Amino acid sequence: MSTALLTDLYELTMLDGALRSGVAGHRAAFEVFARQLPPGRRYGVVAGTTRLVPLIEEFRFGAGEIDYLRQLGVLSEATLEWLRGFLFSGDVSGFAEGELYFPETPVLTVEAPFGEALLLETLVLSVLNHDSAVASAGARMVAAARGRPLIEMGGRRTHEEAAVAAARAAWVVGFAATSNLEAGRRYAIPTAGTAAHAFILAYPSERAAFEAQIGALGPDTTLLVDTFDVDQGVRDAVDVARRCGAPGPGAVRIDSGDLRAESSRVRALLDGLAAEATRIVVSGDLDEYAIEALAGAPVDAYGVGTSVATGSGFPTAGFVYKLVAVADASGTVHGVAKRSIGKETRGGRKWVTRVLSADGYAVEDRVSTVSYAVEERVSTVSYAVEERVSTVHGAVGDRMRTLAVPLMIAGAPAGDGWDLDAARRHHAAARQELPAEGLDLRPGPPAVATTVGEG
Repeated sequence: MSTALLTDLYELTMLDGALRSGVAGHRAAFEVFARQLPPGRRYGVVAGTTRLVPLIEEFRFGAGEIDYLRQLGVLSEATLEWLRGFLFSGDVSGFAEGELYFPETPVLTVEAPFGEALLLETLVLSVLNHDSAVASAGARMVAAARGRPLIEMGGRRTHEEAAVAAARAAWVVGFAATSNLEAGRRYAIPTAGTAAHAFILAYPSERAAFEAQIGALGPDTTLLVDTFDVDQGVRDAVDVARRCGAPGPGAVRIDSGDLRAESSRVRALLDGLAAEATRIVVSGDLDEYAIEALAGAPVDAYGVGTSVATGSGFPTAGFVYKLVAVADASGTVHGVAKRSIGKETRGGRKWVTRVLSADGYAVEDRVSTVSYAVEERVSTVSYAVEERVSTVHGAVGDRMRTLAVPLMIAGAPAGDGWDLDAARRHHAAARQELPAEGLDLRPGPPAVATTVGEG
C-alpha cells in the first residue's frame, strides 16, 4: 500500500511552488532533532529508524493517489505528473535503532533534491515521534524493573497500528514480550497472555474458571487471583494446580489494590502452601515510578499497558524536521537557519560524535557542522551495515564513537536492514554508557551534555 498520502497538504503545495521556480531540484539537507527532552527526563531513545525505510520506499503516487489529488483542485497538472513518477532518490542516515539521544542532536538526516526531501517530513516525524516516545518511556521502565521482565500490553489503549509499533519499540528497549499478536507475527516478538476478569466471571465460580484455564493451558499458566478475594483466589489456584499434579500454578497475577502489600501477602501465602516456585505477576496502570516503588516487593514480572503505549505522559518525542542546507542555482551548498523567536535552528549539515570517559561512560555529544560539496553527501559514513553493532565503543577512537549509520543510499536501503535483536543489543550497550545519575527517575538535566561547533 502506498504511504504517499500519509502526509500533510502543505507538503504538496510547497512542492508545487518549488517545481515552478526550479528550487525543487536543488540539493538539500533536512535534519530531525528535538529541541529539548520531556521535562525532567535525562535521556531519550531513538526508535523507528529502520521501520521508516520501507515506508519511504512505498512513498509512491499511483493512479488512485493522483486521482484524489486532482479532485482537490489545488495542484497543477505539471506537479501531478511529477508526482506520478516520484521515487525517492536521496540518502538517509541516522542514529542506530535503540540509540540514546539528547537535545539538539540530529537523529536523522535526509539529503536529496529539495522537492523529494520536502515530501517526507510528515511521514518521518509521525514514525520517529511515536516510536521514540514509546521507547524512551519503556527504557525507563526497564531500568526501574532492575532485571525483572516486563510484558507490553498496551494495545487496547491506542490505535491498532500504533499498538504494533509500540510493541516493537518496547521490545527494542528490553521488554520481554508483548500481548499483541500482530506484533508477534510481524516482528517475531515473544507473545504472552492468559485470561482476564471476564473469563473468571463467565463461570459459576472462580475455581471452575481456574479448572477450565488449567485444563486448556496446563498448570504452568498464570491465574488471575484478584477478581473476588485474593487470599481465597491463591488457595484455589494452588489446589486446582495440585489436582493436576503440579505443586502450584506457574504464576498468579494481581491487577488491583496496593500491589506492594498484596504481593508481599501473596508471597507469604504461596510459600506457606509450599508453592514457592509459583511466580507473582503484577499489572494495573503501572508506569516507571510504580515499578520503581515495587523494587523491594516480591514481584517476578510486570504487565505494562497504557503508560508504555502512550509514552508515559509524553506521547511524542517532540522531534522536528528542519532544512539546514540547500544548494543555490550554481550547485553550491549553503547552510540555512531559522531565526524565529523560540524556534531558532542551526544551519549546516551536522555529524554527531559521542565522547566517552576512560571508564566508558558518555560525557558529551559533539555536534559538528561541516561544509561539504554536493557530491560528498554520505561518503563520510562509509562503514558497512553489518559492522554497525560490532561494539558500542571505539567507532572513531578509544574514547569516541560516531552515532549515525547509513539507512538509505541513492534511494535504496543500505544493506539488508537491521533486525530488532541487533537493535535491542545496541540499546542495551548504549544504555550501559549512561552515568549512574542518568538512570535516575527523579527530574534532572540531560545526562550527557551537547556541544555544537565547527569541525
